[in-house]
Amino acid sequence: MDFIELQRRFAAHLRDPDNVPPPPGIEPRRMDVYRELFFNNVASLLGGTFPVCRDILGEAGWRALVRRYYAGHRANTPYFLELPSEFLRWLGEAGAADPALPPFVTELAHYEWVELALSVSDAEPDLAEVDPAGDLLAGRPVVSPLAWPLAYRWPVHRLSPAYRPEAPGDLPTFLVVYRDPAGDVRFLEADAATARLLELMDTHPCEPGAATLARVAAELGDGAAAARGAQMLEGLRARGILLGTRR
Repeated sequence: MDFIELQRRFAAHLRDPDNVPPPPGIEPRRMDVYRELFFNNVASLLGGTFPVCRDILGEAGWRALVRRYYAGHRANTPYFLELPSEFLRWLGEAGAADPALPPFVTELAHYEWVELALSVSDAEPDLAEVDPAGDLLAGRPVVSPLAWPLAYRWPVHRLSPAYRPEAPGDLPTFLVVYRDPAGDVRFLEADAATARLLELMDTHPCEPGAATLARVAAELGDGAAAARGAQMLEGLRARGILLGTRR
């Protein structure tokens, strides 16, 4: 057996030791060390990114899920910080098909992944083009690139081992996950009006805030949305979700 073939068989066994035999000539005790070291590193990294998923599944269920991912997924990156996104992609494609998993597990994993993704994002707003004290109603509000409006079918921010609903709620769960000026990732539970407001500001960046609020009120049939618009906008600016207005 040449060295390349030995490496391939060695790696294949590490990924799926229950179904792939180890290459010949390696002491079993040494093989045990490699098996535990490689798998535990991945399981520990993913467990730190998806702690609620791990707690809900329990240690045995979590390790079984990671083992399936570890054995069957061909990752596109070797970087540890990008492995959680690989796991999330696999979970959405293959893991969610497992009827033994809670039906909310993919959305919960995405919600947990967002915190890591925002904490390491290198997105930077062009502050030279922003007036931080600008009039948010008359001017054109600027949404921070480090603020992500999200919508889920499940109440992902409330899920826990003690709260595992069997069906999603009647209404979507709207959240805004953002990185504040100090670099901390924050979570804001929002309503449908705030979620739509941020979406429209992103897709219609040249529209004044007052016009966007009127559009939201008309779409949702919520006349109060326009009335409380100034308060909504100022609250978003205070959190750093809105940076100000476009110069």
